[in-house]
Amino acid sequence: MNEVFRSAANEFRQKIPQLSRKTEVSRLYRKSLKLLSSWVIDREIFLDEADKLRARFDDGKTASEAKAIRLLKEARDEIQKNSHPDPYCVPFMPGGSLFMRNPPPPLEVCF
Repeated sequence: MNEVFRSAANEFRQKIPQLSRKTEVSRLYRKSLKLLSSWVIDREIFLDEADKLRARFDDGKTASEAKAIRLLKEARDEIQKNSHPDPYCVPFMPGGSLFMRNPPPPLEVCF
């Protein structure tokens, strides 16, 4: 590949979006709750653990910039470490037990 082709390809390559700190934290919190729901079956225990998780996120709300970056990195590492081997999946979504249970008949049969 020559330089002209590379420069043309780079113009159309998508850039990785830079997320704001608030968006990054909210996505991390949501992912943490989903991971928690995979590990905890009982709703009462889930609510107690979710309160503890929310308290941990609220503790880091007023952190300095450097500490916030460190906390985000630690949270990502903790999520990676505690990921569930068989995460909960909504039954009617792909991978769920109800997905395509009653698929629509083929159009050739209908008409």
